[in-house]
Amino acid sequence: MKASSNFAILRESLETMTKRSNLLVALLPVFLLILLLFVNVRYIFGDDSISGANQWALILAGAFAAGLAMLVYKTPFTEVTDKIGNNLKETSKAIMILLLVGALAGTWLISGVIPAMVFYGLKVLHPSYFLAASLIVCAIVSLATGSSWGTTATVGLALMGIGETMGMNGAMVAGAVISGAYFGDKLSPMSDTTNLAAVMAGTDLFTHIKYMLYTTVPSISIALILFIIFGLNSDASTDMASAGAVSDALNEQFNISLWLLLVPVAVIVLIAKKVDAIIALLIGVILGGVFAFIFQPALIEQVAAGYTESWKQHYYVFFEFAVRSTTIEGNSDVLGGLLEGKGMEGMMSTIWLIISAMIFGGAMEAAGFLQRIAEGILSIATNTASLIGSTLATCGLLNATASDQYLAIVVPGKMYKDAYKEKGLAPENLSRSLEDGGTVTSVLIPWNTCGAYQSATLGIATGEYWMYCFFNIISPFMSLIYAIFGIKIRKLETQNQA
Repeated sequence: MKASSNFAILRESLETMTKRSNLLVALLPVFLLILLLFVNVRYIFGDDSISGANQWALILAGAFAAGLAMLVYKTPFTEVTDKIGNNLKETSKAIMILLLVGALAGTWLISGVIPAMVFYGLKVLHPSYFLAASLIVCAIVSLATGSSWGTTATVGLALMGIGETMGMNGAMVAGAVISGAYFGDKLSPMSDTTNLAAVMAGTDLFTHIKYMLYTTVPSISIALILFIIFGLNSDASTDMASAGAVSDALNEQFNISLWLLLVPVAVIVLIAKKVDAIIALLIGVILGGVFAFIFQPALIEQVAAGYTESWKQHYYVFFEFAVRSTTIEGNSDVLGGLLEGKGMEGMMSTIWLIISAMIFGGAMEAAGFLQRIAEGILSIATNTASLIGSTLATCGLLNATASDQYLAIVVPGKMYKDAYKEKGLAPENLSRSLEDGGTVTSVLIPWNTCGAYQSATLGIATGEYWMYCFFNIISPFMSLIYAIFGIKIRKLETQNQA
């Protein structure tokens, strides 16, 4: 009886708190998550927190949100689990892509594709302009394919290897790769987020892209200048001496050929032709296995020495490098991490992180906490600058709480569409804000699907590379500056007259 009485008192106090300030209740799970993540990273687990501690923090915060929803708002538990299930269903494609990226990294290693990309990259790239060149190359590929994920999984992987060989800061290289990839993704008419933002705001695609140029071009220009400055300050002579040794070691370990570059070219062309990313990556994995049989028979025999029959050796190598985290025993110590393949196994902690993030996001959404937080932000939007600022803030907050960039575009798009009309603002103002605040900031959150993916693909923790994602950091601030000073803020009247 005493326990039941205490439970009733607790529920009554929570209901009173809700009536006074349900925004505070909505923020409680967020505060708990931030506290747990801070303790995990700062005091207990450090860099190893991504291996399970942060996942458990997300699940605990999600359980807390679900408990509040059921206790305070009488939300049925089945409604919470249904929302979590829907979130997991929406990320199933991202999980499949992650598995295939791991398999691709492994088969492209044993086939010599990645070593060949590194080998030829070292011939044409120099540390003094490597970071700027990485940004430009990734921007071009992403513009052509409309996929930041596809860009980092192909040329991004190679650039990370080249940068490591040159002695470059890996986090800085990842920042350049991501900056270029998200610039192209943001502006490409083939990008899903670009199309989604235009649809949610109610504007046509090419008006949206044209209007984004006003903030995107200055942002990428500043990022490019910063990477040029960092590159010019690198120790080129020492780096190039090391690069020469790596090239020789790669040439000795693998059968290097220009024909190997057909594999990444084929994948990039498939993605550019709008072939589904899962199909394109699967073809890339299979091509990697085929090219391994053709170009690296001696290496296959070395790796699968436990098998005497040729077909068993080939079968073992294809499955081993596609599935497991593997390392090729090198003839030279200078190759280091270039001989390590992720395989599907190497992606499991990232997939676990995404699943945990979807549990937290689903519980928050089922409880109505995400909507309540967004409404609280909207309530302070009294003019154009504060409205656009609120949009940017909501997108960023949803990237951190819902853990998915699509929700960070869809939810604010629905919420703010009428508010922009009431303020007499053309819909492209909203679509640009959704991209500047939602698309590009998703990669800065470790437990967001984009942040988790890029960290797993490039092999650099989000907490290490985010500060070098200059384009992604600058973009929302550039959009806010334009709003504050009234630069390129199109009115509905102006649009109608035109």
